Amino acid sequence: MTTEPLTSPQAAPAGVRAAVRGVPAYPFTPLDVPTKLDQNENPYDFPEALKAEALRRMAARPWNRYPDLHADELRRRIATYEGWDERGVVVTPGSNVLIKLLTELAGISQTVLTVSPTFSVYTLEAQLLGATLVQVPLNADFSLPVDALKAELKRHQPGVLYITQPHAPTGHVDAGAAVRDLVDAAGDWVVVLDEAYHQYSRTDHKALVLAGGNRLSLRTFSKAWGLAGLRLGYALATPELAGQLQKLVPAFNVSTLAQAALEVALEQPGYVQERVQEGIRERDRVLAALAGHPTFQALPSQANFFLLRTPDAAATYTHLLGRGIVVRRQDSLPGLTGCLRVAIGTPAENDALLAALADLP
Repeated sequence: MTTEPLTSPQAAPAGVRAAVRGVPAYPFTPLDVPTKLDQNENPYDFPEALKAEALRRMAARPWNRYPDLHADELRRRIATYEGWDERGVVVTPGSNVLIKLLTELAGISQTVLTVSPTFSVYTLEAQLLGATLVQVPLNADFSLPVDALKAELKRHQPGVLYITQPHAPTGHVDAGAAVRDLVDAAGDWVVVLDEAYHQYSRTDHKALVLAGGNRLSLRTFSKAWGLAGLRLGYALATPELAGQLQKLVPAFNVSTLAQAALEVALEQPGYVQERVQEGIRERDRVLAALAGHPTFQALPSQANFFLLRTPDAAATYTHLLGRGIVVRRQDSLPGLTGCLRVAIGTPAENDALLAALADLP
């Protein structure tokens, strides 16, 4: 699935930087269908009782006053939840914003190093901000090309290194020793451990951040927490690195309303684990149901999504859409020929997916 750029280089107003003119808009077109499996969302909304309490707190707070300068109360609560020094917590409206700010922090006039394929926002922000973008192909099994990445770390001046665990869009998780080896080799680079889906893989790389150096973990409330509509993400870092990153965060960037809802969620986090467990069970059930299919190959995943390799991604995508199911095409990405990315939904949604796929030869 592709989207035409909002503007072309020729149509851009005078004065717009060439780097911006040359990059297409974020490639996503929303579709209104009954079964939405295209954005790796939690299929369940925030629990009704918690939503009611969040709305009550929102209504009780003054809307005519600015929120905390740097979401200070929310930072304290996240620090308590994560067992972290609150001086090392940075909060923004979504982890996408943090990726942009990290590119500003250490990528401009320097290097952004990642793998290919990878999360498109890493490469998009590098291109928009004029950083030197270096991508190293994943191994055939989607594992990190550790030796090749270490060679690039030596070849280029320090910048930003992105390591995604579980990886997007493949759902692959690397051995802890491989991740640690790469992080330790990074030296003066800012190392970003993007852990947006870590609850589904039961992995946690906070210890690598605590070990010191220019390292941080990116986390989000959009996936396991089921709060994508609130747009909240955060970084866990050393106080020294967090202090530099915080300089780039606009003042008052998290609304009073979003803060109120997140406070309620952090007070009652038990629902997250229950939904993660269901997500893992459903992921394993769907992958098992598709195992051994003569035409399709459901690739292993430790996230809340998986890749489905098909003989014809366009035809399969169109067939599913005709059955009211939208997934995400990934077949234009290196090494992902024929692939669709499919999020894990509710049991009923997953049954609908399996039934629709069963209708294809």
